Amino acid sequence: MNDTPIKPAIGIDLGTTFSVIAHVNDVGRPETIPNAEGDLLTPSVILFDEDEVIVGREAAKAKATELEKIADCPKRQIGNQVYDKVFGDRRYPPEALQGWILNKLKRDAARVAGDFDEAVITVPAYFDEVRRKSTQDSGFIGGLKVLDIINEPTAAAVAYGYQAGWIDLSGKVAEPINVLVYDLGGGTFDVTVMEVGVNRFRTIATDGDMRLGGQDWDQRLIDHVAKNFKDNYGIDPTEDSTALGKLLRDCKDAKETLSSRSKASVECVFGSSSIKTDISRDMFEDMTLDLLDRTDFTVRQTLKAAKLAWTDIDKVILVGGSTRMPAVREMLTSLSGQQPDTTLSPDEAVAHGAALRAAMLSNRHSNAFAPSEIKNVNSHTLGVVANEVETGIAKVVPLIPRNTPLPVVARRVFKTHRKNQESILVQIVEGENNTPEDCSQLGRCAIWDLPDTLEVGTLIEVRFAYEENGRLKIKVKVGGSTQKAFRYEIQRPNSLTDEQLDSWREYICDSNE
Repeated sequence: MNDTPIKPAIGIDLGTTFSVIAHVNDVGRPETIPNAEGDLLTPSVILFDEDEVIVGREAAKAKATELEKIADCPKRQIGNQVYDKVFGDRRYPPEALQGWILNKLKRDAARVAGDFDEAVITVPAYFDEVRRKSTQDSGFIGGLKVLDIINEPTAAAVAYGYQAGWIDLSGKVAEPINVLVYDLGGGTFDVTVMEVGVNRFRTIATDGDMRLGGQDWDQRLIDHVAKNFKDNYGIDPTEDSTALGKLLRDCKDAKETLSSRSKASVECVFGSSSIKTDISRDMFEDMTLDLLDRTDFTVRQTLKAAKLAWTDIDKVILVGGSTRMPAVREMLTSLSGQQPDTTLSPDEAVAHGAALRAAMLSNRHSNAFAPSEIKNVNSHTLGVVANEVETGIAKVVPLIPRNTPLPVVARRVFKTHRKNQESILVQIVEGENNTPEDCSQLGRCAIWDLPDTLEVGTLIEVRFAYEENGRLKIKVKVGGSTQKAFRYEIQRPNSLTDEQLDSWREYICDSNE
């Protein structure tokens, strides 16, 4: 008899402003796990207080008084080599900052769910391959084995499917419906159109904006209040870290107040001067109208890419705390002709869907619900850079167009330009433009030691295998008599090496034991 305890099925919504961890409980129901402070949401904030690193609520509170010691919203900088602030003369990679957040979530959740080291982590659907790889690295640094990377809107749809009774074993039969998931979080925005049916979740099209979220609405309030102060006193309160920290907190509170009341006020204090600024909901909506319009445009573009009309959409699901703003709901009601579905918790749905995905992958709770088919699409076109024969100008050659169902394998054949060519450089890019400089550079693969007898026009086959979790593998095959194949991991300019990953994992995990 095996007495080894069954490890829980864990899902993590690694958010820009807040993160949530959930598990599937003993009766097969997804459930949010409170952190050590008793809260369901953990602020994605890190405080560097001399030799101590503090994550979560206390770090968020310190923003009002110790802003210079705060690493806030590292998710917005994931994919960069280092975070843009220095702490104690040291720079940190965003993966390490997210690793601290994940390690806190892991330790806090273990108090309730028991020890675990596996989890499904969510990312914005519009995250590119670089950011997905960096998120996986964050999980490793935080002490986790990442079972899967799942898109946040997809996770929300899985949570909706569970709530609708469509991933159980009761034998219910229902016609598939088309669902539009509008996901406006603290720092990112996604729109995904999905076909949802019994044990089936198929993404049709997705789009988004990695630089748009509730933070941007907060910033408009900060700018408005700071301008009022400057107009009256001739000085800018945002130039002082303490005044700015308090303003950040108070403007966020005012934004939340305006979701339930028609007016709010913010008091700004700097030095010996103070001023109270009154803001009505109408004023706030007017000063942020262009931000809302950006989401409107993305929604329309996604629907167009899905080749669907609003009459084809059966449900509009809201995800992310920023969808509580009345203007968001009014806009979607006007666009779709229906009231958005608000039955899911906008803060917890993504983590619940991730936990359900973890249970499916690990075959836990198989007596409660059946494994479900989850099909995503790639959010960006993937291609390689090649020189035109006639002009020698570098152009992007697409291999996998945007919104292609995953997983997928694609290949393109090229030819060598020179006799006895000694090397091949494969540059991998992601984006919708045919100019390499206007696309994201994922990395490169350099192939050396080619046979010294290659003729001009030797065939070079580049093969992409794009996995369901948005990770890419490549294979390059050199034609001619050699028929030699090369498999390469992508060399990424900003990625951490295996040695750096191990070092950060040891540093963060060991310091918290």
